[in-house]
Amino acid sequence: MECGIQDFYKDKVVFLTGATGFLGKVIIAKLLRATDVKRIYAMARPKRNLDIQARFQAWQEDPLFEVLLKSKPLALQRVSTIAGDCIEHDLGISIKDRQLLASEVQIFIHGAATVRFNEPLSVALSINTRATKLMLQLAKEMKHLEAFLHISTAFSNCVIQNIKEKFYPDHLDYSSEQILQISNLVSDKLLNNMEPALLRSFPNTYTYSKALAEDVILREAGTLPLCIFRPSIIIAAHKEPQIGWIDNLYGPMAILFGVAKGVLRIATIDVKTDVSLVPVDYCANLALACAWQTTKDERKEKEAPTIYQLAPSEGNKITNGEFINHALDGRMRFPLTKMIWYPFLHCITTMWLYPLAAFFYHTLPAYFFDLALWLQGRKPRLVKIYQKVHRTLMILGPFSCRSWEFETNNTDRLRNQLSAEDRKLYYFDMASLDWTEYFQSALGGMRVFLGKEPLTPESVAKGLKLIKRLKLFHHILQYGLCSVAAIALWFLLKLVV
Repeated sequence: MECGIQDFYKDKVVFLTGATGFLGKVIIAKLLRATDVKRIYAMARPKRNLDIQARFQAWQEDPLFEVLLKSKPLALQRVSTIAGDCIEHDLGISIKDRQLLASEVQIFIHGAATVRFNEPLSVALSINTRATKLMLQLAKEMKHLEAFLHISTAFSNCVIQNIKEKFYPDHLDYSSEQILQISNLVSDKLLNNMEPALLRSFPNTYTYSKALAEDVILREAGTLPLCIFRPSIIIAAHKEPQIGWIDNLYGPMAILFGVAKGVLRIATIDVKTDVSLVPVDYCANLALACAWQTTKDERKEKEAPTIYQLAPSEGNKITNGEFINHALDGRMRFPLTKMIWYPFLHCITTMWLYPLAAFFYHTLPAYFFDLALWLQGRKPRLVKIYQKVHRTLMILGPFSCRSWEFETNNTDRLRNQLSAEDRKLYYFDMASLDWTEYFQSALGGMRVFLGKEPLTPESVAKGLKLIKRLKLFHHILQYGLCSVAAIALWFLLKLVV
């Protein structure tokens, strides 16, 4: 009988970069929970005065691993830390650790990246592009390597609408080799000033540097047992490691949370366009399945590595309007106890109008709110928050007002090759995802993991009491503003007549 995914990872040694990231942590949790992996070498860099050992020690208290540690209290002992930093020219990995990895690693998962859309080009190229080249060089030193998985993004080729599971080197005016040579010759300041000319139709440095990283792989992978995984927009977990688990505020989840708090009230979103969302547990499962399949593939030197994309299936897509409706449906089901206004969201697609609308919806009320805080002797903060929100929404604008088509033939073929047991344990079938059920899980998780508010009857009742009061104030304000507008219009008409 053919070895399944669970059996495949038994006694394997895995090296994972991006281990402390959103997807990286879920991959580690899945490996520890669903396989008998021998060792996971997790690369990370010190952060905010915490060394990497302290960062991993904090996982003992992380809700992500709560269920795992109840059934396997010693599970995290199978995770060993590797100090490294993708921005460094030698990856920040010591000679000793490099030798260790070269002698032991069998599965290499490269997930480290900067996902900031407005990252300076010099930084994005260092972390997302040059580091990928250095990781390939490291992989070629590994004596027992069976699979190398590069985690890219479905939007690495967002300059076109219909994206297939293939490489697109022709979309780059300059090859990855040329760009990296330029980055070595000029200062970071000059390179950053060259950003508009180099990016051209790419909307930001993230998608551009990830496209270049794929070009690096196409050019330099050689005969490495390698594949690329392109997930679309990764959002909260559906089922594992905990229902609705989320640990960050970015993209769609930031919109959900901003609406739930009553902070976000207007955004540049086209409600008719599709939004390409995928739960993080689906991504972790497919990543592990991709690596497993890669060990079975035989690829010739001139043959391009296989690419797997994950996005909503053709028959189960979701529009931005449906996404927002799901968010608003959660107002009464999972109300927060710390809202500043009744949750609602108005969407516009006219970019030049947004700053004016945002002034009346956000900035002007923020000044009144901050004035109230100042009078209470507290630090004003809402105006600064809105400045950051507006910058973020302008950056996300190109993605919230367009639709893309993502081919998933390779992913579908991979799923069909799995046994019934593996399909159940390593689920990633987007066609069977119930979006209504999913958002019930995600909104509950958002309340617990982002809002830090328990889903107890007492806490929910407190939130319901607050939202009913805010709803009343909201309608009173609407009536007052409409009355003032009607009176002003009446006076204007009298003057004209």
